[in-house]
Order: sequence, then structure tokens, then C-alpha cells
Amino acid sequence: MSLIERNIAVSFRHQVHFTEHVFAPVNSLLVDVLTEAEHHTQPKVLVVLDEGLGQARPALVAEIEQYFRTYSLRVKLVCPPLMIEGGERTKNSYFHVSAIHSEIDRFHVDRHSYVIAVGGGALLDMVGLAAATAHRGLRHIRIPTTTLSQDDSGVGVKNGINAFGKKNFIGTFAPPYAVINDFRMLDSLAPRDKRAGYVEAVKVALIRDVQFFETIEADATRLQSFEPAAMERLIYRCAELHLQHIATSGDPFENGSARPLDFGHWAAHKLEQLSDYRIRHGEAVAIGIALDVLYCRRMEFLDHDSTERIISLLEALGFELFASELRHVDADNNLHVLKGLEEFREHLGGLLTITLLRGIGQGFEVHEMDPSAVIASILELEERQLRRTVLSERVAS
Repeated sequence: MSLIERNIAVSFRHQVHFTEHVFAPVNSLLVDVLTEAEHHTQPKVLVVLDEGLGQARPALVAEIEQYFRTYSLRVKLVCPPLMIEGGERTKNSYFHVSAIHSEIDRFHVDRHSYVIAVGGGALLDMVGLAAATAHRGLRHIRIPTTTLSQDDSGVGVKNGINAFGKKNFIGTFAPPYAVINDFRMLDSLAPRDKRAGYVEAVKVALIRDVQFFETIEADATRLQSFEPAAMERLIYRCAELHLQHIATSGDPFENGSARPLDFGHWAAHKLEQLSDYRIRHGEAVAIGIALDVLYCRRMEFLDHDSTERIISLLEALGFELFASELRHVDADNNLHVLKGLEEFREHLGGLLTITLLRGIGQGFEVHEMDPSAVIASILELEERQLRRTVLSERVAS
């Protein structure tokens, strides 16, 4: 018997730019990124646009086309932007991935060309999978257009779609060539979608950076009213911490079973599924964080005052912290949401690893959770929500 073995190290450059009016002809950032590494002229570009964004901003398609006409000597837009539905529905089948593959083939988009996704996190996940699997990997540029995708999902290295009733079951790890955050893209969002990304910032602050948590607390009123400067501060720091984790954690492609950035997510993923994605990702994560925070206090990992600060901040930012899906049971009267722990273990790769809190900014890992304490925490969330509803009705009357 004999063996040949070598260690192979692969280096990735991960760049996240912050700008405004990315498709204004006077803003050359995008075309500069597209041509910075080219060894031949006119790289091809295929643009995929979130349909909901296109409807909210009717002039956007024309703006994109005009942008590429302005720089036609440097880059080539192969066809008008492809309009594809956004939101979680776009991730619920392989259909859209195949449709993008078809356009990549039709226009001979090669490995030195670019696929640009413009939209929310779900669209970016799906287009990223298409780009990562065509020709074994095309250059992919993300232009996130929601708070959640600008501060979290859009700056990550994961791509995927849902399958078999499980979130992100099919996917890849493939860092984008670049991410370009355009703050003005947030202007047309509904309040619900502007708010959604706040919770990922709270999450990363809770496990990584107490000072960031205090900044979010100080900005809570401004964030609730969607003050642009406060939102930009939150997005920038959250994205920075996310990239720092990817670059320095030693496990960017999650070969192990630890995922600190999935704090609050084991219940969130299950809630999204149970609600048929009526509960959006950010809303589900807010509930998941609240549930795990109450669990931490109940297990005496976290003190009462810290628990109250965290829950109160989530409420101040406008999140509802209970959903009826938390009480859904199967034929044996077992809570469906508890199955999320097993699905999370399977998704992690065999060992259940849950990030919890010892203090604000102090995450730590456990490999099991006490079901009775989880259930008690669910009941506490329900009681708290009921008290808030009663109080609100009294104030209104």
C-alpha cells in the first residue's frame, strides 16, 4: 500500500463596497470592479434582477441598460436584465437555477464573464448557486437591495435553494467576486423589509461585540423610524463583523459543526417552514433569538438584566416575538418546532452545536438543549406577547 498526500491551500479575496446610486453613469465603481482583473477586452455581463424590486422601481431596468451603454467600450451586457421573482418562493425549486443556466449557455457567458444579481437575499442565494455551478463557477457579483442582505446574507459565502422541506438543502460555498452595497436601494423597501435586517445585527453583536450592541440600543429610536444614517451605521458594522468571522474563524466553508453566526436560527428555520414562509427570515430570527435568550436565563447561563435588555431591544426595533407556529403539534402532541433541533444537527453535519450566551457579546457553544426548558421558554414568550397586546389595547382605548 502507498499514499500520495498534499495539503492544498486556496486563497479568496472577498471585497464589499459601499456606495450610492450604483447604476448612475457618473458612478464608475461597478465597471471598475468588472474590469479590474481582466486580461481581455469587454467582459460579458448577465444581470438578474429581483422582480419585486423592478416593480417597486420601474425605471431601474432602463437605468441598468443605460449604465452599460455608457461603458460599452469596457463591458458588454449580453441581454436586458432577467426579471425573476424574489422572496423565498424563488428558492423552492430548481426551475430558476436552470433558467439562468440556459441564459448563460445561450449568450456564451464564460468563466471570465460575470453574473450580477440585484435583489434580496433569497434571489442572491439562488443566482449564486446558478453562477457557482455553471462552468464549475462563474464570477458572481452581488448587489444586495434589502437591509438583511446588505448586512448579512449578501456578504456571506453561501448559496443555495430549499429542497425536501428543508432550508438551503441544495447549495454551495462560493465567495462572490464582489459585493456592492448601494444604500439608496433601501429607499423603496416597505417598513417590514427595512426592519428585517436589524435582527442579524443584534445577533452578531450579541455573540461578538458588546459595544455594537450598545450602539444599536442607543440608535433604537432612530432605527425604528428608519433614519438613514443609523441604518447605514448598523449595516456597515454588521457586514464588517460578518466578514471578519468568515476571514478569521478558520472554518469559512463550515467543514466543522460550529456556526456561531447561526445564533437563534435553529428555531427560525423551522418557523419559516411551518408558516410556509409567511414569517420572513428576519422575523423568524428575532423570535429564535428571543427564545434562546429566555432559555439561557432559564438555564442560568445569562442574568435577568441582560435578558431583559435583549428582549426589550428586539421589541423596541419593532419585532413581534411570538408566532402561533411555536405551539403547533404533531399527531403525538409533540411541538413541531422541536424537530428543528434535529434538522439543525443534520444540516450542521452530525453534531448538534448551538450557540448560546453567557453575557452580551459572549457567545458559547452547547451540544444539547433541554426540551422542557425550551417549551417553558416558548410559553414565557407567549405570555409576554399576550401582556403586550393587552397593554397596547388599553393604551389605544
